[in-house]
Amino acid sequence: MATTASPSTTTTPRSFLSSPSFSLRASKSSHLRTTRRLPVNVRCASSSPAADASYTTKVSRNANIAKLQAGYLFPEIARRRAAHLLKHPDAKIISLGIGDTTEPIPEVITNAMAERAHALSTVDGYSGYGAEQGEKKLRAAIAATYYADLGIDETDIFVSDGAKCDISRLQVLFGSKVKIAVQDPSYPAYVDSSVIMGQTDLYQQDVQKYGNIEYMRCSPENGFFPDLSSVPRTDIIFFCSPNNPTGAAASRDQLTQLVKFAKDNGSIIVYDSAYAMYISDDSPKSIFEIPGAKEVALETASFSKYAGFTGVRLGWTVVPKELLFADGHPVAKDFNRIVCTSFNGASTISQAGGLGCLSAEGLKAMQEVVGFYKENTKIIVDTFTSLGFNVYGAKNAPYVWVHFPGRNSWDVFAEILEKAHVVTTPGSGFGPGGEGFVRVSAFGHRENIIEAARRLKQLYK
Repeated sequence: MATTASPSTTTTPRSFLSSPSFSLRASKSSHLRTTRRLPVNVRCASSSPAADASYTTKVSRNANIAKLQAGYLFPEIARRRAAHLLKHPDAKIISLGIGDTTEPIPEVITNAMAERAHALSTVDGYSGYGAEQGEKKLRAAIAATYYADLGIDETDIFVSDGAKCDISRLQVLFGSKVKIAVQDPSYPAYVDSSVIMGQTDLYQQDVQKYGNIEYMRCSPENGFFPDLSSVPRTDIIFFCSPNNPTGAAASRDQLTQLVKFAKDNGSIIVYDSAYAMYISDDSPKSIFEIPGAKEVALETASFSKYAGFTGVRLGWTVVPKELLFADGHPVAKDFNRIVCTSFNGASTISQAGGLGCLSAEGLKAMQEVVGFYKENTKIIVDTFTSLGFNVYGAKNAPYVWVHFPGRNSWDVFAEILEKAHVVTTPGSGFGPGGEGFVRVSAFGHRENIIEAARRLKQLYK
């Protein structure tokens, strides 16, 4: 576990290596530990003469990539976790940082995937390329389950390999000339994909922001909803509810304000509803619950945090046919072209799992999984509240947003890691508005959550 991946290592293995579930499984099986480590070791190897040569090509580096600050947040956390293990090889680290699920996928869902997988070995059950937009049956099930009576039908839905992937495809759709707005703090993929696309100016170290991005401050003082009267017009507005990292869910009135704001400015809202199933009050679960939203918004969603599909990879984006560009061209037609050009469709096995999720038994099982993580959240909230901290989020999301007034987020992260061997996420990694906070994830085995709570109480008693 002490092996540190090189900067060229892809995000997924490093995130996986940092998860508590990996540590638990690896401790049970030396064979598994070997097979999981092998790809990282291979990538780190640099023994060929060509790799050490000083020869360079004549191809210039993408200048937009060079604008990015350090590593992507979660691989950086994994790097620091690995460094901590080198220093404390016997430490039993509990990872409550990256939002990776830990509990097994419900059997009704894995059975559906297994059945589809076995069918592929038969003449009648084999299938090759599927529709880039997703299987018709799954698209219809998503529409009926999550968008009934909202005017969304199956043709508005594009099934994908996850909401994060769709965020990047949407950036390609919008191109390099648009200006975006993001909640501050917000999920880092919105900003980083904007930088890579060439939509931004350079990073401004003094304010910890990129030029040409509008950061909409969301804080306890404004109920984690931006003051739209002070937000200038942008082309695209990225908005996540329940929010990652703050855990705040926008109310119906707030989303009505947002839709009106977008319509008044002729903007498009990219609404991230990846945590909608965690909502336990009357906050809208979809932007399309708001009248007029279909003319100014599209929505991304995912099975990752409902069914434990972080590794299976299955999500969807809704692009209503009413959503039009300035010239009257349907946004959905261009997104369809992007999908058909860059994507061959989600795995047929994953889509079978999606259908399993949306069966009556699957929906019940997902609710139980969500309920389990919400119980974890309560344990974390009770822990920090008993220690006198101001705690936000948690009610409608699997994240707890803890305030450490006047302190540097990375310093708090380091303190908790060093003294309690618990991984959290520094709030400043989500934007300047996150400084002074840490995000604590409720994704974890119950015994780890309880042990982390004990350690935190001991640290801050």
